[in-house]
Amino acid sequence: MPQLELVDIRANYGDLAVLERVTFSVEKGEIISLIGPSGSGKSTLLRVLVGLLPPAAGTVRLDGQAVDYHSKAAVRLVRSRMAIVFQQYNLFQNMSVLANVTIAPVRVKGQPAAEAEAYARKLLDRVGLGHKLDAYPDQLSGGQQQRVAIARALALRPEIVLLDEVTSALDPELVNEVLDVIRLLAADGMTIFFVSHEMAFVREVSSKVFFMDKGHVVESGTPAQIFDAPRQPRTREFVSKILRH
Repeated sequence: MPQLELVDIRANYGDLAVLERVTFSVEKGEIISLIGPSGSGKSTLLRVLVGLLPPAAGTVRLDGQAVDYHSKAAVRLVRSRMAIVFQQYNLFQNMSVLANVTIAPVRVKGQPAAEAEAYARKLLDRVGLGHKLDAYPDQLSGGQQQRVAIARALALRPEIVLLDEVTSALDPELVNEVLDVIRLLAADGMTIFFVSHEMAFVREVSSKVFFMDKGHVVESGTPAQIFDAPRQPRTREFVSKILRH
């Protein structure tokens, strides 16, 4: 049974259709990279999965169970199993690094503070920030802030992590800091959705690559298939342009 299955998902912003009949399934531990031009629906798809934009039609199943995105209880359950990290870090500026990572497990999941703090320390060590526990966000570089944001998402112990352009706001020399953390997650066998323009990294870590355009998944396959032997003309056009630059 797939860990996650989407069937004919559609989504709208007002009268504008932004996802059209999106259908695919994902096994536990797969790393799915979403690529495509701006406005193709990549980030919208992640927002639908985590309940920030309820689908207008279609079905999402987690471990075979359909998700009712109009039920607050069902959305809370989804968000206990999925975590999303955006390109903007959205850290609490008046809180230390450690407090940023512990606040959600304590307030959302009711974990004892000592337990949440112990796990947060482990996570921050893993992302290379064990020495910054008492620092505040404005004392950190962009790459460090993004790593804190990823640790904060992991603190809820999700089964699926959604990473939405997490390197796009960073200076080029800081990008590898964040990509190294994603490599760690991949090595742990976590299911990951990764929206990115870092094509060399997409090729390196992905189990599957989904090419999206105009709200559709135009083509999906292994990195070798998508980058070296795309079947669809639109995929070939996109890949030929990005690989020239």
